[in-house]
Amino acid sequence: MSGFVGVVVSDPSLQGQFTQVELRSLKAKFVSLKRDSGHVTTKNLPVMMKKLRGLNEVVSVEEIAAFLSESYPDSDQEIEFESFLREYLNLQARVSAKEGGAGGGRGGKSSFLKSSTTTLLHNLNQAEKSSYVAHINTYLREDPFLKKYLPMDPSGNQLFDLIRDGVLLCKLINVAVPGTIDERAINKKRVLNPWERNENHTLCLNSAKAIGCTVVNIGTQDLVEGRPHLVLGLISQIIKIQLLADLNLKKTPQLVELFDDSKDIDEVLSLSPEKMLLRWMNHHLKKAGYKKTVNNFSSDVKSIPLKLHWTPRIRMRGQN
Repeated sequence: MSGFVGVVVSDPSLQGQFTQVELRSLKAKFVSLKRDSGHVTTKNLPVMMKKLRGLNEVVSVEEIAAFLSESYPDSDQEIEFESFLREYLNLQARVSAKEGGAGGGRGGKSSFLKSSTTTLLHNLNQAEKSSYVAHINTYLREDPFLKKYLPMDPSGNQLFDLIRDGVLLCKLINVAVPGTIDERAINKKRVLNPWERNENHTLCLNSAKAIGCTVVNIGTQDLVEGRPHLVLGLISQIIKIQLLADLNLKKTPQLVELFDDSKDIDEVLSLSPEKMLLRWMNHHLKKAGYKKTVNNFSSDVKSIPLKLHWTPRIRMRGQN
């Protein structure tokens, strides 16, 4: 007699989030919905999800539909079982995060809906995407495998399609930290089967973690689907590691200007690349007569007075 296999999920990290009892129950509900409707989409999935553990009497069908539309803006796009499992986990996490401060009742539901539809995390920043595409075009356009796909149009969504086979991200990791991935291990056929794509994405995520990226909330299926907010978040980390790699005295001797005296040397050399860059910026802002200290590269850099002080200083140094 053959042994019991149960419901198998291709991503082990995803399967580990559920017991076999839960997987069988969810699979049965999913298959039943697919059998009755022909296919599963964001149109018919919310009603079924409303009845699931952790969601019943907490969120409405409309709120679930709004949440799903973040990842599936096309309401007719078919959702596969593993994608459904991921959305279920993400929705449970969203509910748990909001439940404590929502106050319960209808007010809690309104708070949840507002958060799910306006969160900045899932908003696609066009300028950010365009800058990443330009970076990839610059560093990978001569790659033997990728040159037939590059350059990409920064205003389009080709990036998310090209991500799906895993090759581009593996190549980008090797640009950031050369030699991280043995290119012979990358599946580079023109058409990859699901197992080969999964191998590439697993290799990518493990390598990204090895060079210092945070990948705890990203799975192989997220990359296969080309989910924009997760893809851009990972690319951002890889590019940041690449750009900050040369921020040391050997490769950037101009940093010697940061040393007011010998006592500062050990302190500056012990700084992380990002903090060293902040110190470099503040050093030149101070020389330009700006009094405020920059503490981050987001809100502080966005201030108009800061730009008025910083930009002329860059131009002056460039002219000299």
